[in-house]
Amino acid sequence: MSQVNLGVPSLSPPSLSPSRANDFQQCPLLFRFRVIDRLPEPPSEAAARGTLVHSVLEHLYDAPAGARTPELAIDSIPEAWEMLVEERPELAGLVPEGGDEEWLAKAAALVRTYFTLEDPNRLAPAEREIKLEHQLADGPLLRGIIDRLDVAPDGAVRVVDYKTGKSPRPGYGASAAFQMRFYGVMLWKERGIVPASLQLVYLGDGQVLRNTPTEADLQQAHDRITGVWDEIVAAARSDRWRPHRTPLCGWCAHRDLCPEFGGTPPEIDPARVTRSTGVVMA
Repeated sequence: MSQVNLGVPSLSPPSLSPSRANDFQQCPLLFRFRVIDRLPEPPSEAAARGTLVHSVLEHLYDAPAGARTPELAIDSIPEAWEMLVEERPELAGLVPEGGDEEWLAKAAALVRTYFTLEDPNRLAPAEREIKLEHQLADGPLLRGIIDRLDVAPDGAVRVVDYKTGKSPRPGYGASAAFQMRFYGVMLWKERGIVPASLQLVYLGDGQVLRNTPTEADLQQAHDRITGVWDEIVAAARSDRWRPHRTPLCGWCAHRDLCPEFGGTPPEIDPARVTRSTGVVMA
């Protein structure tokens, strides 16, 4: 793996999450905009609804088994939304005046779908919203949050991640699979656990994707993560963050700054490069 120069002080060591690793693989310039430049992005309705539904499903398991009903979960949505807006006032602008009922109804539909896929009364999650970290030997601190960890009586571990969008079309699930393997790698390295199952629950269309990784699979994923970091370091050293045009560009908040669309990226700040990647630019 590429050596990273950490000689310049930084507030925290460079870190890498599954989302940001996927950003780089999708478009290195998007990674730069989000991680190094930290350009602001307008709040996303889909992301806000996803955060809301995640909160509802997390706290559903605070209720005792037998009381975890669709009605209980759906009735908690308005209060959960109020708490979310209190924490992040900018989200209030996502709901048009007088449109709260319709907006929250979309969240309720996703929660209802969850109950068609699992019976939460038969589950006893070992952990929820688990923050995992693993320091690569010569690289960043890997970070991620797992929605739910289930442990069977025989000790088998299942990693569960909720997705409020639709499941990927055939041939388009690589980024989601990479995210789950990323979580698997952190569990394996930090706790010595090879998950029996990595499970993605898609509430947008009621699909559940499952994967049973082996230790060899997780080693391969680990090698891929280190390879992605090597590419990030190389891009930082050369200051070449190539844009990559894909159908996802239509949802990018930074098209006006992208050369693919006639834009010019802002001048890069070497200090930000060092803080984000550990690389000291010449």
